[in-house]
Amino acid sequence: MARYTGPTTRISRRFGQHILGSGKAYERRPFPPGVHGAKMKRKVSEYATGLNEKQKLRYIYGLLERQFRRVFAIAKKERGVTGERFLQLLETRLDSTVYLLGLAKSRAAARQFVSHGHIRVNGHKVDISSYNVQPGDEIEVKNAPASRQLATRCLEENRIRNVPGWLAMNAETFKASVVRLPTRDEMTADVNEQLIVEFYSRF
Repeated sequence: MARYTGPTTRISRRFGQHILGSGKAYERRPFPPGVHGAKMKRKVSEYATGLNEKQKLRYIYGLLERQFRRVFAIAKKERGVTGERFLQLLETRLDSTVYLLGLAKSRAAARQFVSHGHIRVNGHKVDISSYNVQPGDEIEVKNAPASRQLATRCLEENRIRNVPGWLAMNAETFKASVVRLPTRDEMTADVNEQLIVEFYSRF
């Protein structure tokens, strides 16, 4: 599966918030990358604003443009507010759900955790990161020493991260359930999804 392999902290500096790379590295240089990054001031067009918002969300979830646009196309065809439904489809991806449950330190690590076959959904092995979970689904870490050991380590490291209300997690049994779909205030707050909808509506 293709993925972004370029400079990571550079992405965080580009968008002015910690997205990828080292948080400490970003804190040391919280300005755009490049020779003139610290002094650069320029007027941003409406098109550039929408593009930046789209790219920022794409990097947050670690998707390539074709994958990202495919999810948007699905959201556009479904009922409800397109922007909110778009975020729901991204947030309920299996790799994103595993990350939110604290079973991985990042969405990239969660994607690897899923693709290596450590996760079961409703008792069946699911190694497709883009699989969308639904209300009522049961998610479980594979009952194998290696899988449980990895999960235990990640849960200990991510104790300070709260599991969102639309998910229920039992760390002792390594089982979780999807209670309902996430609401807008439970999803990525630092993104204006309406700008992304307007950006794609140009094409």
